[in-house]
Amino acid sequence: MKTKEYTRQVRDKVVEKFKAGHGRPSKLTGRARRALIREAAKRPIVTLEELQRSTAQVGESVHRTTIIRALHKSGLYGRVARKPLLKESHKKSRLQFAASHVGDTANIWKKVLWADETKIELFGLNAKRYVWRKPNTAHHPEHTIPTVKHGGGSIMLWGCFSSAGIGKLVRVGGKMDGAKYRAILDENLSESAKGLRLGRRFTFQQDNNPKHTARATMEWFRSKYIHVLEWPSQSPDLNPIENLWRDMKIAVHRRSPSNLTELELFCKEEWAKLSLSRCAKLVETYPKRLAAVIAAKGGSTKY
Repeated sequence: MKTKEYTRQVRDKVVEKFKAGHGRPSKLTGRARRALIREAAKRPIVTLEELQRSTAQVGESVHRTTIIRALHKSGLYGRVARKPLLKESHKKSRLQFAASHVGDTANIWKKVLWADETKIELFGLNAKRYVWRKPNTAHHPEHTIPTVKHGGGSIMLWGCFSSAGIGKLVRVGGKMDGAKYRAILDENLSESAKGLRLGRRFTFQQDNNPKHTARATMEWFRSKYIHVLEWPSQSPDLNPIENLWRDMKIAVHRRSPSNLTELELFCKEEWAKLSLSRCAKLVETYPKRLAAVIAAKGGSTKY
């Protein structure tokens, strides 16, 4: 009985201290906290550094953990920004593609020349970006990031590869249009296919960018007797060259290029270092990507 009474007395003292304001005082005033939450809610992609500067401007210099704690209490959490949610039409075409090709033999995929363009920024790896959001709001438009094709402090590259290794890698000068795309193909596609010993009956893969599927471009393919793989929209996870882009970008940024000329040079050097075994493995395991799309009923996959 005495033990219960003692426990009750200790509890009552703790409650009294809390009511009296003896707990740790907040490092943020109510006004600063409300402003912080408003800014994160209004601009979900705002960084912690920017939020720190904002609070410092109103005379409240606080640690990043204090900001994180305040945002968490309001229900906002830092999460990786997703790509826009796939539409049902996208899922349907992706599922159809996967189902129609999942049974293809390894030799068929060995005859594919995979191609794409990518942007690489001078400073920082253009990979994951974070947003402040509440649970179950990942696919709200303000919390997603569209694929960005152009921007300052960066270069655009076109490249290709097959299971036999890497093909050509070229810098795209200025803004890409249909004519420039066809010129790149003219100068690099056949040479790459020849260097990789794909033979005349290879299949060329490209996404559904309007420049790629323009009437003049498709006529160019027909005139060269090049078979183009029919491709589902919104499917970067189905193109294994994305994995090579990632490998190259990580290697390039480890070397810390200081200008765009160095950036281009390092890209070409790191591209040349990509191993034949890496290329072969990406193509060899391609049926797993198709199976993953089927399992996801056309939805996004880990690839």
